Amino acid sequence: MVVTTMGVPDETGADPLGPADPCGDPFLRTRFAIPTLPVTYLRRDRLLGHLDLAPRAPLTVVGGAAGAGKTLLVAHWAATRRTPVAWLTAQMADKGRGTFWAYLLQALRLAGVTLSAEVGLPAEAGRVDDALLTRLAAELSAREAPVTAVIDEYDRVTDPEIADQLEFVLRHADTGVRLVLVTRTEPLLPLHRYRAAGAVTEIRNDELAFTPEEAGDLLALHGIRLPPDEIGALLARTRGWAAGLRLSALAAQGERDPRSYLKEFEADRTTIGDYLIAEVLRRQRAETQDLLLRISVLDRFCPALADALTGRADAELILTALHRENAFVEDLGHSWFRLHPLFREILRAHLRARHPGLETELHRRAAAWLRRHGPLVETLEHAAAAGDWAAAAGALVGDLALGELLTGPRAEPLAALFAAMGPEPRTPATDLVRAARALSLGDLDRGLPHLERATRELEDATNRPAQEQPEPAETAAARLGCALLHVLAARLTGSPARAEAAAHRAEELKQEVPGRLLDRHPELTALLRAHLGAARLWAGRFTQARAALTAVTDRGCTTPAAAAQVRAPEPASPVRTRSPAAPERPSTAQVREECLAHLALLDHLDGHSGRAERKALAALAAADHTDPSVLPGIGPATLVLAAVATDRDELDRAEALVDAPPDAADARPPARDPVAQALHALVTARLLLARGDTEGALEAADRTVVADEPSPWAEAHAALVAAGAHLADGRPELAVKLLTELPGEDPLCLVGAAQAELAAGRPGHALDLLDRIRPRHTPGPLIAVRSALVEAELAGVEGDREARRRLVAQALREARRDRLRRPFKEAGPWLRPLLATPALRPLAEGWLLPGASSPDGTPAVSEPPPMIEELSGRERDVLVRLAEMMSTEEIAADLFVSVNTVKTHLKSAYRKLGVNRRHDAVHRARELGLL
Repeated sequence: MVVTTMGVPDETGADPLGPADPCGDPFLRTRFAIPTLPVTYLRRDRLLGHLDLAPRAPLTVVGGAAGAGKTLLVAHWAATRRTPVAWLTAQMADKGRGTFWAYLLQALRLAGVTLSAEVGLPAEAGRVDDALLTRLAAELSAREAPVTAVIDEYDRVTDPEIADQLEFVLRHADTGVRLVLVTRTEPLLPLHRYRAAGAVTEIRNDELAFTPEEAGDLLALHGIRLPPDEIGALLARTRGWAAGLRLSALAAQGERDPRSYLKEFEADRTTIGDYLIAEVLRRQRAETQDLLLRISVLDRFCPALADALTGRADAELILTALHRENAFVEDLGHSWFRLHPLFREILRAHLRARHPGLETELHRRAAAWLRRHGPLVETLEHAAAAGDWAAAAGALVGDLALGELLTGPRAEPLAALFAAMGPEPRTPATDLVRAARALSLGDLDRGLPHLERATRELEDATNRPAQEQPEPAETAAARLGCALLHVLAARLTGSPARAEAAAHRAEELKQEVPGRLLDRHPELTALLRAHLGAARLWAGRFTQARAALTAVTDRGCTTPAAAAQVRAPEPASPVRTRSPAAPERPSTAQVREECLAHLALLDHLDGHSGRAERKALAALAAADHTDPSVLPGIGPATLVLAAVATDRDELDRAEALVDAPPDAADARPPARDPVAQALHALVTARLLLARGDTEGALEAADRTVVADEPSPWAEAHAALVAAGAHLADGRPELAVKLLTELPGEDPLCLVGAAQAELAAGRPGHALDLLDRIRPRHTPGPLIAVRSALVEAELAGVEGDREARRRLVAQALREARRDRLRRPFKEAGPWLRPLLATPALRPLAEGWLLPGASSPDGTPAVSEPPPMIEELSGRERDVLVRLAEMMSTEEIAADLFVSVNTVKTHLKSAYRKLGVNRRHDAVHRARELGLL
């Protein structure tokens, strides 16, 4: 819509027949024309509805950055209004007060507002009579219907006198005029008065930003259609900035692959860069441009940090002004700011072009300032960007954050950050970081030399002169981090004694470390207890192991200060991995999950299968919250579930769990962890024995676990499996020899030895072995069931049928709750006829005997094993389509999601169902009534 006057404009845009401004120059019609909308303009109803409130309030302010879509939005609204709108683009505001008012009066007349000759026109360019303004306000206040006046580019009004005059007319015109200001900066008007009176409508940058739906519609107008995740990524980069979206869409139209272009385009090589340089950077003073270029290396900044980069002391005034001017500087609160992502990209490119080599120095200055005043993550980021690895490692170790390389949400990104560190420099801190990275992967060959060198250097440092000593707090933190790695190394090498000594040393060193550091890093205490608990478990000191592990699972080693940190995480940075909207997991969560898994193993070794299963499921369910796209793998929790499944004779399920991918989420314990290695060998051997593969079982049970000290329970259970294989092959003497030569008195091994003695025809020896269990142990259900069955067999040999029946009934009642079927299958052929007797059959029906009937006569079905966790609605949707034999690509298309999203849901569903194949998932879901 273009407002016309009586004449025809010449080539300058002036109206030759219209009036002139105070200088005698004709008015330029372009100053009164409502801008024409581009063909690809998107109607934004939510903002139009907000602007529809404008006639109800005397003042409306539409303020935002250059290219935020302010002018086109108001132009669209003005063009669709039924009543005339006076439009003025205030590019003449610097020509003087008289000129400004002459143009505004002309805009009102062109909109059909009749003004008497008494109002007149300003006679001079530089001033306007108060009488003119008074008459104008009086005539406007007498109007029956208000006139809407839009002043675009109001940020050009820098004369406070013009603002005062405009506010005078607006106030005294009463309901006769409604003023709409379109501006980049905070307008020169007493907005606080209008806000207090509820007399102003405001639309600001945040509201002008495009929503995901609007962005998708805008791209579609340019012939580009993107999935929601790619639209989200583009919005994160542009912050919903209208010009950025439009310019990138226009540029993508000319590309062969618009989607790839929008993912990867370099802002400084596009028209977006030209726009921001011309409209934002070059409008600033030289000092402001210099500051903007230097702070472009920062994700966020405060005035003091900016001053550290410029060497000046004017950052606070400049940053406050830039934010007020909507110059792509965002206020994060508490005196912290950040640059718009695209603007930052362009500034960094200009910094490299104008000042080669300065970027590295700026990162170094930022790291030094942040080391004293800022968060650790940003310190590490800038030290790494500067290539100052000594500073980066020193900050990590000195902050007592070495444990974050081993566990928690930052472990992976920190490992990736320090992966760029080469063999130099050599300092105690860099050696500790190298050792931690290697030991976290179970690489003792690489990790131990670094750890030993760091230990020597830290010890040597105590003999240096006082003036050469590092900060006491940093030295104590380094020594404590060193002690933590020694506990981990002792765990991995299977040396419980060394683990105890290193843990004792760590407890002493904790007294020298400032409490604030311990509060900030609860993962260190959790790791010390977890590694010590694992080492004690390996040594067979179950009570002490349970105490250390329970200290982590019950309390999580989280202090109030640490909990507060979890509730208020540091601002996002490249070292972070989670969305700012997602809650941060405690740094101890992953350690707690591992400790739960080890407690599940302790329960399993004590014969408490149900308890072991519950803890293992809890560990896996908690681990799944870290990354639901990853299946649990062959870590302790999964292996405990496989062991329990074997005891229940659910061999397919056990096999699926043992065959889970080794790179998955539950495979967190280091590859060299002797507990995990021994458990895997034992579960595999036990499963092979249950399948009847005695040779394979013997081979698996004989696998060597490299450790400085042998584990009594690992040796005992390996001997138990081997004895079972010899018994199955008719070699009871070998079984007896294996089990009776073991040191200690593991109850399961005593039961196994008694069973072997019975098979060898020595019931008296069997009875002696069983008697050795009773006085010292309160057996778990698995041990109690196996013991009762051996006693029942012994009673049968002695001819005591009533005792045999009573003992089998006792075993059935004990086994039923945990569905422990395997001990009955391994008891021998004497048991099956006994189970079919009327006295015992009801106790076995429905869970043990195949083809048995329930009490009401209906066929009994074995209860399927429980799910690890309930399926989500979307996971059920995917399973339904899986059952219909749809491919991954077909499921993605049917659900309007990406293929990767389908794979994520499939992996999570597999884990929850305890399977690792599509066919098994469908079968299992039908068993559970999910399909």
